[in-house]
Formats: sequence, structure tokens, C-alpha cells
Amino acid sequence: MGSRNSIGICGNALILTFFAATIAIATASTACAQQVIAFVNGEPVTALDIAHRAKFLQMSTKKVPTPKEVMDSLIDEILEVHEAKRFGLDVSEDEVEKAYAGVATRMGIDKQKLTQLLASGGASADTLKRRLKAQYAWASLVRGRYKASLEIRDSDVEAQLELHKSADKPDVGYEYIMRPIVFIVPRGSPDATVEARKHEADALRSRFQNCNDGIPFARALGEVAVRDQVSKFSADLPEALRRILDSTAVGHLTPPETTNEGVQMFAVCDKKETKSDTPEMHEIRDQMFQQKFGAKAKRYLEDLRRAAMIEYKTTDAKTTDTKTTDTKTTESK
Repeated sequence: MGSRNSIGICGNALILTFFAATIAIATASTACAQQVIAFVNGEPVTALDIAHRAKFLQMSTKKVPTPKEVMDSLIDEILEVHEAKRFGLDVSEDEVEKAYAGVATRMGIDKQKLTQLLASGGASADTLKRRLKAQYAWASLVRGRYKASLEIRDSDVEAQLELHKSADKPDVGYEYIMRPIVFIVPRGSPDATVEARKHEADALRSRFQNCNDGIPFARALGEVAVRDQVSKFSADLPEALRRILDSTAVGHLTPPETTNEGVQMFAVCDKKETKSDTPEMHEIRDQMFQQKFGAKAKRYLEDLRRAAMIEYKTTDAKTTDTKTTDTKTTESK
């Protein structure tokens, strides 16, 4: 009996020793992750921030970033957010979440899957959300402060268009006047219901000859909603949608497509030609704006870095050539 008790006591002691060691390792790991590598205007940059940002940049660019690229990315981000806040610009958590969900949607996945992908790649959802917040705040700040100098004149766009004019790209756009028509399908309806509504939509499309007669007829159908008139320029639409609208004659309906509300078509009630807002002009205007914006934002950020107080806790954080540790250096840029 005494031998069995001594075994039990020893076993418990071993278990306690094991848990103590495990806790010690976890604590050391956490402490290492939270180690402050640098301060940017008083805001800390930790080892974990650097590790996550390095993996995020690697996932984004498909190449391994240098330590300088990683640190520069974090420094710029902090300076951008601080400067935006100085001018009263801040991005709410709701806006960040919407932007995060937008990234997931463009990738063809949901937010949960995006979070899993980031974590499996060694980054984190917080890394991307912080980047999105900085990008939105910085873009708003630069646009607001330098609005006048960022304007693109029509004459400059037309001059660029002449230089890039191509015979297979006519310099003509359209303004489409449309009425959305939706065959309502309740959420959770079986596929058979959706297909039945598609057949009804096709039947309407085959007899729809003009908006004057067709719109009242569509309104009289059961569970059909005719939305208010909308006006869209071809320059503002995706190329695939432009092709559909260009191939749909005035007074007729576009092919039915399934949406969250049901089965939707567009009645093309008018199509006006325009040379002042073509897809090509829109593309050139965007390119010219991005060039101006990029140059202005770069100079602005360089000024912020020169005025910033960047304090490195180790020289490893500042340069990969120096291996000294436990050294505090201050960089005033």
C-alpha cells in the first residue's frame, strides 16, 4: 500500500513537473513574440508583427521579402494611420470588416476561409485588416489634401487617347437607360422554383418589344418587381456587362441572371452614344490619376519618415549587416 502511494506521489510530481515545463516554454514563446523590436513615433513594433507581416508579404508577392521591406511596410503603415488621425480621418471597425469581406469575395471565398488561409500561411487576419485600414485612411487623406493637384483635365486625357488610339478600339461609348425587372424568388427556394422563374423570364423576354408597352405588362405579372430607371455609362461597367448591353437592342431585355432577389433582367430603354466618357478614356484617366496620386503619396510619406522618431531596440531591426543585440538606436528621419 505504501509502495503504491509513493508511485502515485512520484507520478503526480512528474505530471506537475511536465506542466511546469510546458508553461515555461509557452511563456517564453509568448514573451519572444511580444518582444518590442522598434518604436515608431511611440508605437511599438513587435517580433510577432514582423513575423506575420513577412509571411503576409510573401503570400501577396509570391517572393520572400527582405527584412528591410518588412520593417518599411510596418513603419509606413503606422505613419499613414497616425497622419490620417491627425487630420481627423479614421476608418471604423465596420468599414475594415467590410473591406476584409470584400477581399474574400474577390478571391471567391468567405471571411472564415480567408482567415484560415492567412493563418495557415503564417500570417493573420489582423495583419491584413491593419493594412486595409491604413490603405483606406491614407487614400482618403491624400485625396482630400491634394484634391486640386490630383484633378485630371479632359484635354490631357484626350491628348493621351490620341497617342494610344487603336483601330480596333473605337473612341465611342454609350449611356444606357435601363429598367431592372426582377422575378422574385424567396430565399431558400428549391432549384425547381428558380428554374420555373427563369422560364417565365424567358417568356417575357421573347415578347418584350419596347419599354412603353413592356414595362406595364411586366408590372402586371405576379411576383415581379420593376425597379426605378437607372442610367449607366459604358465606361463605368465591366467589359462583360458592356458586351451584353451592346448586343441587346433598344426596347429589349438582357438575358436573365440569378441574383439574391431572384431572376433579374434589364430592359434597355435607350442607348445614347457619347465620346466624352468612353471605356478607353476612363482607363487612361485612371492611369493618369494613379500616377499623380502615387507620386504625391510617395513624397508625402517621405516627408513623414524624415520627421518621424523611429527607435530601434536592436540593430538587427535596422540592418541585417549588424548582428549586435541589446542595443538601442534612434533614427530621426
